[in-house]
Amino acid sequence: MSIGARLAELRLRKGKSLQEVADAVGVSKTHIWQMEKGRSENPSTDLLRNLSEYFGVSFDFMLGTDGSTSLVDAEAQQFFRDFKSLSDKEREALMQTLELFKNKPNPK
Repeated sequence: MSIGARLAELRLRKGKSLQEVADAVGVSKTHIWQMEKGRSENPSTDLLRNLSEYFGVSFDFMLGTDGSTSLVDAEAQQFFRDFKSLSDKEREALMQTLELFKNKPNPK
């Protein structure tokens, strides 16, 4: 998957407009659109870092070098990195919350 395709997938899944992304990372809406369409090659490292921070994914995911095959994989890897940085008490609270969700009956 190309950088542009990853960018488009991130933007659409997060429900962001071209303008919102452009404003957040300090480039034009046209530049984001061109990246998504593959018409802007070799984006700067700073831009890719800003995009990865904005979307909460790794820089390696933006480059396509982290081994993720999907955005879900990238989000799971980011969640795991965030989870490891929590205190023991915070991890325990999060695990309890996860158990509540896992044991919640599914509506039919």
